[in-house]
Amino acid sequence: MDNNIKQLLVQAQAAHDAADWSLLIQYLQQLILQVDSRQSDIVNNQEYLLELALATLEMGDFQQRWEIANVLTSLGNIAIEPLVEILEDEEAEEELRWYAAKTLGEFQHPDVIAPLVELLKTGEDEELKAIAATALGQMGTLAIPALSKLLIEEDTRLLAVRSLSCIRQTETITALLSVVQDSQAAVRSAAIEALSSFHDERVPPILLNALDDLAAPVRRAAVLGLGFRPDLCETFNLVTKLQSKLYDFNLEVCCAAATALSRMNSQDAAKELFQVLISPQTPIKLQIETIRALSWMETQSSLKYLQQAFNQSQSETVWLEVVTVLGQIQKSQQLTTDILLDILQSKHPSIEISSIKSAIALSLGQLGNIQAIEPLILLLADANASVRLHAIAALKNLDREAAYQKLQELVNDGALTAELRKGVAIALAEW
Repeated sequence: MDNNIKQLLVQAQAAHDAADWSLLIQYLQQLILQVDSRQSDIVNNQEYLLELALATLEMGDFQQRWEIANVLTSLGNIAIEPLVEILEDEEAEEELRWYAAKTLGEFQHPDVIAPLVELLKTGEDEELKAIAATALGQMGTLAIPALSKLLIEEDTRLLAVRSLSCIRQTETITALLSVVQDSQAAVRSAAIEALSSFHDERVPPILLNALDDLAAPVRRAAVLGLGFRPDLCETFNLVTKLQSKLYDFNLEVCCAAATALSRMNSQDAAKELFQVLISPQTPIKLQIETIRALSWMETQSSLKYLQQAFNQSQSETVWLEVVTVLGQIQKSQQLTTDILLDILQSKHPSIEISSIKSAIALSLGQLGNIQAIEPLILLLADANASVRLHAIAALKNLDREAAYQKLQELVNDGALTAELRKGVAIALAEW
């Protein structure tokens, strides 16, 4: 036997005897790394290493159990049987069984399927059943036949759908389609969400039909699913279909519709979002989502709509959100800068609010247009310290040298107000 491996085995045993599980994990990890160069030595000691690893799994803390799980999978299929025994032991500690289920999911082996399926059918602990469902999903197409059988029983149907949703293979589509009309809303919702990830001709009609489901979670899942299919916008008139969901009875569905419409890359979609945004009946949460949706579109029309909404709104929350999202625009940055500068130099009531001015300064700094240097310098005269600090930070972010030079030029400008002179001095000190 290789001397290095022999020494590591001795050290591992000593760590085990001292119940030093963290140190034992380190030695086991080092031994596993030797597998390529000393395959026979590791194989000859595989059962012994398994025994040490299982002891760590049983006695270690949460983090140590997490780390030892990788060692167990590295040992190969020899670890499956003892892990199954832990899983099936109803007297065992809950967390220990949880880790056994999680680790079993890492093995792509038929022997793992039956015990995990049995736990789904007969187990009482919902958290343990959930991890078993996830473990089955990790096994890929190997688990599809067993999971399809679980769809038959009402008690196991939801967990089976969740497992199938983890398997991103087209082989799951047929099984998922079989439950889109299920009596349980949670099952329908999970199935719709899973099907949404497939570009299969059978899926869009299902999603469109689900838009009118009685259960809000199902409608929301359908809306979000269609939002990822802008390629179908014209074929299925998605803007009109999704626009109606902006007025759904459920606010979460409305917010999902705003997000979905932002992905349609359509002038009509932007217009529908604007109409919702300026409506006095629109809840503030939906207004916020609509502002974000328009900003994500990053078109000239969507940015102009944000500007109009800002000017028409009486809400400080809306004002703040608009100037914040404008700073995150990646395209049309010149237009975005112009909009923010127009707001800053206008007589709009929002510019009397310190938080709005600070947000405008931050956004101008993020956009990086040197056109904003002089307007930002004027903010240095503001009475609010936060506004001044945001203006200084923005100036540094724009063009550090150009901003510094401009500030230096102003030091001896006799026309400066006392407030601006003081602000300039503070900014130079910050440099």
